[in-house]
Amino acid sequence: MMDSGKPVLMKREGDVAYIVLNRPYAYNALDVATATAFHDCCTGIAADTSIRAVVIKGEGKSFGVGGDLAALRADPPAIAMALIEPLHASIKILTSMDAPVIASLHGNVAGGSMSLAMACDLAIAADSARFNLAYINVAASCDLSGSWHLPRLVGLRNAMAIAVLGDTFDASEAHRLGLVNQVVPAADLESATAALAERLTKGPTLAIGRMKRLMRQSFDNTLATQLDAERDNFRDSTGTQDFREGLDAFFSKRPARFQGK
Repeated sequence: MMDSGKPVLMKREGDVAYIVLNRPYAYNALDVATATAFHDCCTGIAADTSIRAVVIKGEGKSFGVGGDLAALRADPPAIAMALIEPLHASIKILTSMDAPVIASLHGNVAGGSMSLAMACDLAIAADSARFNLAYINVAASCDLSGSWHLPRLVGLRNAMAIAVLGDTFDASEAHRLGLVNQVVPAADLESATAALAERLTKGPTLAIGRMKRLMRQSFDNTLATQLDAERDNFRDSTGTQDFREGLDAFFSKRPARFQGK
């Protein structure tokens, strides 16, 4: 049973860090305390190089329904800024760290929570999950990188429809659009997420980090700039212990045993 006194929990299982949104009574709506605690977790994880995969999940019936609208009513501009600043800083941390980040999605995935899920490197969803970008339904524009990731994941026309129409769609549609990598029965979400995270912990973490950053920056670079970045990152990769292990394993015809170093 989760501690209901903390809005975000961080737990460690082997080399996997789990960030758990823990406001189940509010469907994990994001308030200022949650945003601050989430940022603290991200900062701690980024500083720990022994963590080789990160999972973000929600406690209770939903991954999250976005910003806490009840909290925003008191002073919308001020509370919005207090909410957004730590969450935006968190997304910068998650997208730049070496460890791959998995969104494990169930129930409602809406608003800022959907934006957060899109910022993760990989996403796995229960077949019962429901998605709605939702901002337009309260006359707001995107935050938490929603406007950056959505068109990159689904294309501009699909992104416009999702953002402007504010419709709800299911996990199979999210998979078809490219918003999630995998859809599993709801009863299997936890085990499937753990299996994916465990697989990633066996990978060459530094190379994964270089790969994820190259992929993200490719949309904003010219071909020439991207080629230079690929050259530099490949060169740096060849100096790692994991690269030497990869070569030894290849020529020895055995599975590689990467250490993330």
